[in-house]
Amino acid sequence: MRKRYLLILIVPLVALLALGALPSLLGGGDTHYVVATEVDAPDEGVESLDAANLSENRFPYTTQALEEGTSDPYEEGPFGLKESFTHTPFDEFSELEIWNAEAVDGDTVLVERDGSYYRLELTETPETDD
Repeated sequence: MRKRYLLILIVPLVALLALGALPSLLGGGDTHYVVATEVDAPDEGVESLDAANLSENRFPYTTQALEEGTSDPYEEGPFGLKESFTHTPFDEFSELEIWNAEAVDGDTVLVERDGSYYRLELTETPETDD
């Protein structure tokens, strides 16, 4: 009897753990990158977002792009399943837009970090303008 109850508890737990790992293994969709390009200081009145205190844990794609020029690739999953369970660069841009909508223009965000200005762009190609 105990084995049955133990099995009833373990099987759903293993299934839930597998579902948690599964989305990160899914791929097959479009690949997206966050690319940071250093730009001149914006004209007066043009809004930028202060990126000095962005958390690497909360904004991994954005912070990596600011440090290295390009983030690791994010591959969308088929049927939109992966996006429901994983963190995406689209999530980061949506949150940055909530913080300062004036700094966001479609798939680009103007940020300031350590006195330099960067244009962050969501793109399917990792090439930078350097």
